[in-house]
Amino acid sequence: MSEWTDAIVGERMTVDNQFNERVAASRFSSQEWGLIMTATEFEIENAEDPEAARVVADTSSLPAIMPELENLRSQMAGMGGAPGGGSGDSGGSGGGVVDSIKGALGLGGGGSGGPSDEELEAAERLVQEYADELQAHLEEVGKWEQVRVAYQE
Repeated sequence: MSEWTDAIVGERMTVDNQFNERVAASRFSSQEWGLIMTATEFEIENAEDPEAARVVADTSSLPAIMPELENLRSQMAGMGGAPGGGSGDSGGSGGGVVDSIKGALGLGGGGSGGPSDEELEAAERLVQEYADELQAHLEEVGKWEQVRVAYQE
């Protein structure tokens, strides 16, 4: 199945560039987004049906990388970097020692000392938005049908 993804590497690069603004407006930094994308696989749901086929993100590996995402965020905060892309909807996660202690005690964030379910859901939503953009781009450049058929092989 990797042949279909190999065939769209150039298209993915184009979508990546277009999607950078969306990532910058999210709660995730570009480094965090890179980590999220390494844990994501793309599939084509209902590939046999031209009308119902759609690119979907398999995010089943995301929970495994969420602690590493939190480590990356802590490292960035320690170096003076902003923990997110800017206008994210994280609701006041400024980072820093006090927040780290609160998180470790289960008093902030997700309540467990680790990344929250909200953080995981935000990553899943953003990845699916990317998948939707990828499909729209493939349709726009006339490659969707070819990719959909190749996925079935």
